Amino acid sequence: MDSMKNGLVVSCQAHFDHPLNDPAAIAALARSAELGGAVGIRANGVEHIREIKKIVGIPVIGIFKVHQYDKRFFITPTFDHAKAIIEAGADIVALEATFQNHPDTEVLKRLIQDIRMNLNTPVMADISTFEEGVRAWELGANLVGTTLSGYTEQSMNRPLPDIDLVRRLAQAGIKTVCEGHVASPDQAQEAIRAGAYFVVVGTAITDTVFITKRYAEPLSRLNEGSEDHVSGLR
Repeated sequence: MDSMKNGLVVSCQAHFDHPLNDPAAIAALARSAELGGAVGIRANGVEHIREIKKIVGIPVIGIFKVHQYDKRFFITPTFDHAKAIIEAGADIVALEATFQNHPDTEVLKRLIQDIRMNLNTPVMADISTFEEGVRAWELGANLVGTTLSGYTEQSMNRPLPDIDLVRRLAQAGIKTVCEGHVASPDQAQEAIRAGAYFVVVGTAITDTVFITKRYAEPLSRLNEGSEDHVSGLR
């Protein structure tokens, strides 16, 4: 993990019917991120991770998402899920450590320790609140990520990206990753200055549908305004 310090990890993911939801496409995104200077990749699922590892030399943070509802997933819920992505090539396992999906501290402790000791793999705990981050760190997580801030009942309506949460965790001596809603280089730098060990960016870099909308929708509104102006002159 030392090679990742103060760097950019790019999350290469696509779900459901997204056009990029294909192992070869995801691997190409990951390779592009590596060429652009990324120090690591975050990826979901056995097939995507396996394909990425064929052409990428930087560390891969692997996750295994289990869909729950809407855009809410349970991230790497069990030991078997973790084992599957490690066998596919993941160098670090990220798992959810929120009170919402992991209310039983003993169950979470056993999962983190089993992955670290039995699978000999570092663990990144995805959390949504300061209290969850402290719990995960004390249970043995190697990294704590702000990934789920804004996705749980306990973290609704927080400013995103959650730089304040990064700062609080880092000041508590926790090796903290800023992940979630980082939309610009300035925000990534702000996260590092707040104490983040590294920053994870996904949608703002790899989701071409989202990026295109950011340009196309304002132009569409501008065109609508022009049409209204012309109509008023008639």
